[in-house]
Amino acid sequence: MNFTLVGAFVLSLGALLVAGVLWLASGGAWQTHYDVYQAVEEESVAGLNLNAPVKYNGVDVGKVQAIKLDHTNPQTVNLFFAIERGTPVKEDTIATLKTQGLTGIAYVELSGGSVTSPLLQTKSGAPYPVIRTTPSLSARLENVLSNALGKLDETSHNINAILSKANQAAISSTLADMATLARTVAARQGSIDAGLTDAAKTLRNTAQATANLDSLAKRIGHASDAVEQMGVEVTKTSVSAGTVVDGVGADVRRFSTETLPQLEHLAGELSTLSGSLRLLTDQTRRDPNSFIFGRTPVPDGPGETEGTP
Repeated sequence: MNFTLVGAFVLSLGALLVAGVLWLASGGAWQTHYDVYQAVEEESVAGLNLNAPVKYNGVDVGKVQAIKLDHTNPQTVNLFFAIERGTPVKEDTIATLKTQGLTGIAYVELSGGSVTSPLLQTKSGAPYPVIRTTPSLSARLENVLSNALGKLDETSHNINAILSKANQAAISSTLADMATLARTVAARQGSIDAGLTDAAKTLRNTAQATANLDSLAKRIGHASDAVEQMGVEVTKTSVSAGTVVDGVGADVRRFSTETLPQLEHLAGELSTLSGSLRLLTDQTRRDPNSFIFGRTPVPDGPGETEGTP
């Protein structure tokens, strides 16, 4: 038997077995290929470790490959993800830090990615495609709490300013003045009640006088009509007197030249009085209160103001 051939066969078979095991351990024909993506976080990534899962809507699609601080801007952290090739990472896909359960183990959640959005590509000058990020729930809560604490602190300062010694003294003085006023009003309650009663009587009398103004206006109208009728009768009388004078002769014409002008003047005065009464009647009907309180002045119209050219 050739032991050399047997030894070579055994060594070859062992090498093949080791290679097969390594190949199977690495995935073999079903080995998964990954693409590298980058995300820039502007918050603390405490709790996020290497090989932490990367999920897309809750499905594991990769892992965190590297976590590096940006030395040019220490406020940001660069995260590098190894994501399964073929995962639909699109331009509107968003990466968010989340914690898993009560253990607080952090992972990266990918969300978004509409049907019409194109796949995320590497931009010019960047080594990897960059996924957009949004603040985590803890970061948002921290911002809300910080703003609330700031508002609470400001409110506390304002309350302290309101309750300063000077304001306390002013408030005490105001309360004392109000108490004095209340005692004064209580002491003069009888006088106030009497004044209110008189005011109510005055208002009732005013309302009654206003109700009687219409009747008064009608009476004034009748008086103006009577005066006007009197003027007409006087005019007729003067005309008749002139006719009689013409018939009597020269002696009576002297009466015509001296008396008739006075009669005509009286007729004119009666006509003027009649017009004035009619104006008073019209004004009283338009504004009954003016008969008691006087006429309300009419405001100047455009261009009537004193000094206006």
